[in-house]
Amino acid sequence: MCIKESLRLHSPVQAVTRKYTQDMMLPGDLTVPEGVICLVSLYGTHHNPEVWTKPHEFDPLRFERTNTQSCLSHGFIPFSSGPRNCIGQKFAMAELRVVVALTLLRFRLSLGVNPELGSSSGGVRRLPQLILRAEGGLWLQLEPLNESTYREPPKK
Repeated sequence: MCIKESLRLHSPVQAVTRKYTQDMMLPGDLTVPEGVICLVSLYGTHHNPEVWTKPHEFDPLRFERTNTQSCLSHGFIPFSSGPRNCIGQKFAMAELRVVVALTLLRFRLSLGVNPELGSSSGGVRRLPQLILRAEGGLWLQLEPLNESTYREPPKK
């Protein structure tokens, strides 16, 4: 739930484009003609108050299985959607679960200090490029946990 909520708030890709293959009728007698390229804002969708309650707040419980809001067909699309969605999304989600679990098993994380700035910059600022980045990087401080506080996973 935390990974999905993080992807909703901070999707790695901010927008995707699609080319209409046929005329598309819209409400109000409007038509989008065939051949037009449409930009779909993933950021806009994921932060839309008509789609998400309190869209700028971090609330992993919105992805609880019993929560129907997370079932909107195209309300959560960090890997795009439809026939042109990311073919690696299942692998990426599995990899995220493993990396987060193993990291949190061994370390306590806190916001670090960017050595170029010399101090905390007062928060992380988005640097929207083709792929979302944090301005100046995302600096984390890792504090190893005591070996007594975690169990090493069994080796195969």
